[in-house]
Amino acid sequence: MTTTPVPAAMVRGAAELETTDRGLLPHRLPAWARQQYPDPRLLAMESQPSGVRLVLAGRATTVEVLCHPTRLTYRGAERPRGRLDLLVDGELVASDPLTGGDRWETDLQTGATEHHPGPPHRAVFGGLPASDKTIEIWLPHSESVELLELRTDAPVRPAAPSRRRWLHHGSSISHGSSAESPTATWPAVAARLAGVELQNLGLGGNALLDPFVARVLRDTPADVISLKLGINVVNADLMRLRAFVPAVHGFLDTIRNGHPDTPLLLVSPILCPIHEDTPGPGAVDPATLGTDQVRFLATGRPEEVAEGKLTLRVIREQLRELVERRADPHLHSLDGTALYGEADAVELPLPDALHPDTATHRLIGERFAQHVFGPGGPFAAPEHTSTQPG
Repeated sequence: MTTTPVPAAMVRGAAELETTDRGLLPHRLPAWARQQYPDPRLLAMESQPSGVRLVLAGRATTVEVLCHPTRLTYRGAERPRGRLDLLVDGELVASDPLTGGDRWETDLQTGATEHHPGPPHRAVFGGLPASDKTIEIWLPHSESVELLELRTDAPVRPAAPSRRRWLHHGSSISHGSSAESPTATWPAVAARLAGVELQNLGLGGNALLDPFVARVLRDTPADVISLKLGINVVNADLMRLRAFVPAVHGFLDTIRNGHPDTPLLLVSPILCPIHEDTPGPGAVDPATLGTDQVRFLATGRPEEVAEGKLTLRVIREQLRELVERRADPHLHSLDGTALYGEADAVELPLPDALHPDTATHRLIGERFAQHVFGPGGPFAAPEHTSTQPG
């Protein structure tokens, strides 16, 4: 076995790699953006490497990755550990649950946080074909990981990118909350079906139309870009209607400064019954703490919509009208209820009243691939593509 530090050239889907005392820490927002608003929750979300993966090629039959995870936990609301998923030539062949690492435990009732340190995690993937192949190791979408070492039993090299790049931004649903593994999040499902390179800027609780996020999207090379907006603005009770619509225009204007002709898709929220007609803020239902399933609820009142408060139904209508008014031939819209709607909520209800489970992530990803990347869709593959901005 040959042991080396993880080569930066093998890391895909990250905006930046930070050198720490242990190794490399992937970030999905660059340092300048993190410095603009160093909110602990935002920093935790952007450092969880949803969509980030190691991509290598060679004849190795055994690959080992030594990493140090860091996870957030909530007292009375246990969550499954993150995983490393292994793909060989695009096929999922193994999924390794994380062990050890550091744990930050928060009491949801008091806000107090405790730090519990732990050892690194070693993932061992053996029995791989001896032929030359592409190996992808998808990093956990729900825990941060510092990459310490890569060990292989034969030489490996960074695999050359050869597919269109899809840049996506959204909320915790796009981040992958409640999916069982990194390749089970709906953007990963859609990207694999469509055969594109994913860069996922889904940020749990933080799809809030932040100008610095728009500038990151503006400056990131992409062939196609999608934005899934609305749920966080409602459950954070962040804006009123008067501020929301101009903020979306400004967000799009900034992206267009770097990508004037890139196909751009604006996706409205999927169905979420608690917020369809009831404004935020959203909150954890205290009666469910300590049970097998913590649930969320909306604390606003439907009559507050008349005062400018936002609901998902209001946001869908406003986003549809906004796209029509902009008259941008490269700007498209998709109603989120085409991905998950009322009939789906009967068969596949949201377990916590807010986030889809693994089966629903798969459904959303399959439908997105069909509606958006399929024949006649706004991201259907053209004869010639470019990976440069614009």
